Amino acid sequence: MSTVLRERQGSVLLVTLNRPEALNAFNAELHRELSDAWHEAGDSQIRAVVLTGSGRGFCAGADLNAPPASGALGHSTLRHALNANTLAMAALDKPVIAAVNGAAAGAGLSLACAADIRIASSGAKFVPAFVDIGLVPDAGGSWFITRLLGYARAFSWLASNRRLGAEEAREWGLVSEVLAPERLLGHALEMAEQLATKPGLAVGLTKRLLAQAARNSLAEQLEAEVTLQNLAVLDPDRARARAAMLEKLGRRSIP
Repeated sequence: MSTVLRERQGSVLLVTLNRPEALNAFNAELHRELSDAWHEAGDSQIRAVVLTGSGRGFCAGADLNAPPASGALGHSTLRHALNANTLAMAALDKPVIAAVNGAAAGAGLSLACAADIRIASSGAKFVPAFVDIGLVPDAGGSWFITRLLGYARAFSWLASNRRLGAEEAREWGLVSEVLAPERLLGHALEMAEQLATKPGLAVGLTKRLLAQAARNSLAEQLEAEVTLQNLAVLDPDRARARAAMLEKLGRRSIP
């Protein structure tokens, strides 16, 4: 049985972590198959991705029933499996929506926070988990959570390991919406389809711009906007969208 299911729905790729008996915890096979999913997501025909979990959980992090990794072996797993998947996901020039259907803990929390948009089932739980087993956040958790919540709240939460329910996660801004479990996946796919149908390169380039904004000065960001706007303008689909807007508005000029 595949540990990661991939299903194309038009220009949307649905990626489902599929170890429900282990709350979709990471093992070596899941790492490999998730890497394959990000590779498929890079296909130009795919314009948005939805990531979710099967069964009761989104992802419980590392599988604690697997043989413990230590020393160089542990470093290798972190660098070449967890970190490689985080970087591959973040590098996609298309939106990734995490539909958090259940518990997201440890590296599974990091995975959810690496998505561009997070929506949650009313039964979802968000649990840092790291400190209670003597570990620090990994798989990008320290980077993404600090940017999502700010330093003070991120540190307090990660250091305390407090379980966060879906509604509180929404209040904090960790997720944008909370839905009934039966509505979660359908809504995520609808959101993805809406983003996938936006014309040209605009959505992917906007994602790239926002990623750069955190490290750029104002002058650097203004220059980045000029560079990426040139790419956006030159895409043929943008010209078609502009013409359609002109016809709709009955005007002779539009930026």
